[in-house]
Amino acid sequence: MEIFRVKEEERYAIVEVLASKMDSLVAPKIKAELVLLSGKGYANIILDLSHTKYIDSSGLSALLVGDRQCRANNGTFVISGANDYVLKLIQISQLDRVLTLIPTLQESIEYIIMDDIARNDGI
Repeated sequence: MEIFRVKEEERYAIVEVLASKMDSLVAPKIKAELVLLSGKGYANIILDLSHTKYIDSSGLSALLVGDRQCRANNGTFVISGANDYVLKLIQISQLDRVLTLIPTLQESIEYIIMDDIARNDGI
């Protein structure tokens, strides 16, 4: 079974997590992919969690790795499609103060593009 799917665009990459649980079995693979994309030059990454029903501390750690990678490249890391359970855990962990959480993938794409234009094209 596929754990995630990656879509690479000009200004951003999307990592769509297909696993229903982002736990200690899945999170290291997600972390590795986020680091790989960052190494390829992707400063803007969207992590789509619309299929993910459960996340644990190793999953939260993967979110922080993605955020750190994008910040290091002067980019933006967005978490899209998180369900109520995942959002609640992010809030309890106070990571909602650090991470960018956007409800839908389309809104996330628009946010990334506008942010990238403002940052790089001087709006």
